[in-house]
Amino acid sequence: MSVPILTLDGPSGSGKGTIGRAVARHAGWHLLDSGALYRLVALAGRKRGLGQSDVQGHAALAVSMDVRFAAEGEAERVLLDGREVTGEIRTEEAGQGASRVAAWPEVRAALLARQRAFAEPPGLVADGRDMGTVVFPEAALKVFLTASAAERALRRYNQLKEKGSGASLSALSREIAERDARDSSRAVAPLVPASDAEVIDSTGLAVAEVVDRVIELGRRRTLWA
Repeated sequence: MSVPILTLDGPSGSGKGTIGRAVARHAGWHLLDSGALYRLVALAGRKRGLGQSDVQGHAALAVSMDVRFAAEGEAERVLLDGREVTGEIRTEEAGQGASRVAAWPEVRAALLARQRAFAEPPGLVADGRDMGTVVFPEAALKVFLTASAAERALRRYNQLKEKGSGASLSALSREIAERDARDSSRAVAPLVPASDAEVIDSTGLAVAEVVDRVIELGRRRTLWA
């Protein structure tokens, strides 16, 4: 591809967003949080009163919704139709909604061109579930990031506690297991590592350790210094 791309795929709670932001800062590359796009489709559908089974309505929103991503220090701000929705799309409800609409081929097809348009010089770090298998199959480096379900549930539990949100660890564990099953068994673009992906199990690893591993993989392929 004319623009170098690093894909970061993996299940919910594996740390893709955190790792992706850190690597993008290191490389000076653009960042695509594809999961945010699916969360936005689900959120926009709810705000516009679409039924949960209205596939065509959500697919139309995937094309027409006005989305803006803005950096604020190390954090990311997300705007939908001119209004900030950063907090709204990071809730468990939004995550479940994203998993639901992501199973619809019509929504995935509608978002495909939008995701590929993020590939601009000097490079792109794209995180999601099918970045290396479907969206950017010719990416220069593909990483599949995973962790045990127990650790991923605990990470999410701690995140919610830090934000002052009540959460049940057992409920989060169930939700993650259900989402894993739904994402990995869907008919279109299931959650699986690309055949040429580098798999990193982050269970028990600090964020900095995982970031260093990804940066070293990119260095070996001369993607950056």
